[in-house]
Amino acid sequence: MSPNHIRAKKIVALARNNNLMGDKLVNFKAEFFKALANPIRIKILDELRTEELTVSEIRDRLEVELPNVSQQLAVLKGKKLVIARKQGNNIYYSCVDPTVFKLLDVAKKIFNNHLVDVQETLSQL
Repeated sequence: MSPNHIRAKKIVALARNNNLMGDKLVNFKAEFFKALANPIRIKILDELRTEELTVSEIRDRLEVELPNVSQQLAVLKGKKLVIARKQGNNIYYSCVDPTVFKLLDVAKKIFNNHLVDVQETLSQL
């Protein structure tokens, strides 16, 4: 087998590997955004910006039924966005990576920009 043929095979293998890695990354991103695709989960993360909270504290702040809060926390925990820490009879939840708050802030800016565009369009009608 010639050196050019070997080199070509390596390039093809590398391209396939990059495509697989790219697909995995895209799937990871899609699953990550699915975890954020619920208003209660976003509200929970917003509440965890500055401090860790118990399920009851989150429920009281959001005025949502306890089973619903627990269910949404389980989704966030499953996606490794929050962690739980047991202390006595209480379980405290906190955000694993505060960078997620930057993402939520950017999403808010995008929303606000779109809202301004819509308002400008409506004012021109």
